[in-house]
Amino acid sequence: MKTSWRSASLVATAAAVLALTTACGQESGTQSTGSQNVGAAAAANGYGQATSSSTTSPNGYGADQSSAAPKAESAGQLAVAESTTLGKVLTDSAGFTLYRFEKDTAEPPKSNCDGDCATAWPPVPADGAVAATGVDKALLGEVTRADGTKQLTIGGWPMYRYAKDTKAGDTNGQGVGGTWYASAPDGKKATLASLPGLSTRNDPKLGEIVVDKNGRTVYRFLKDQAWPVPKSACTGACLEKWPVVAPVSASDTKGVQKKGLMGFTRPDGAKQMTVNCWPIYTFSGDKAAGDTNGQGVGGTWYAVAPDGKPVGAPK
Repeated sequence: MKTSWRSASLVATAAAVLALTTACGQESGTQSTGSQNVGAAAAANGYGQATSSSTTSPNGYGADQSSAAPKAESAGQLAVAESTTLGKVLTDSAGFTLYRFEKDTAEPPKSNCDGDCATAWPPVPADGAVAATGVDKALLGEVTRADGTKQLTIGGWPMYRYAKDTKAGDTNGQGVGGTWYASAPDGKKATLASLPGLSTRNDPKLGEIVVDKNGRTVYRFLKDQAWPVPKSACTGACLEKWPVVAPVSASDTKGVQKKGLMGFTRPDGAKQMTVNCWPIYTFSGDKAAGDTNGQGVGGTWYAVAPDGKPVGAPK
């Protein structure tokens, strides 16, 4: 919706105010509170194993034997898990993430992870692996390792678990050393599919919240206003921490309430998007899709529900 508030015509001005009054109403009620932090493993040595400040690596390659995932067990019935940060990820029957190593090759299949590397990144045995529902079983194969054992391949890529993934759903090996990546169902690197300009995702603690085209959480500032016209109270240095979300067309949204879904012009001339006429932002402290580090900051910043309400804000 594009409306000029500087029209010289009183009739046009009155009509514009009436239109926005209808579209940009005030809200009532709040949603459930909560927060989520999604961390990332830090890169370490030449094999790319991650280290942790809270655990000591006994072998120097990031393998913590006291909390390691099963190492030589069959993958069993493979499964496809949905990750808020990585999209579709291939797992074994116990829910442990399967990884691929960039220094391996798929054509022909070859593993280049042996010795200490294989301790930190246990190869997945080929024996007993069954294709996940919806995954082409023709993608499953095997490669003979240097020690003569058979390792599972997906799309030609040898599969591994990560010793520092201690429970189902962990993805601590993602991006480690710039060479280890969670596997997509076809053996390629897992990655989020293209998202609309604005859409929603179901956060395990916050419920359904709005995200931008990069999957990053969208926030509201309680000091802003929506009625009678959208107005942002975040200016100057505030915008360095809370970048505005640029306008997107209503047709480029999914799951977000259409009423009051529009852009407006800020005093500095920049364009900003609104949900239910409330200005929306992302947070510089969120480093990856799925992060919600801005939730509740200063008691004034909150994730946005599909209807534009601030999730978890005080009543």
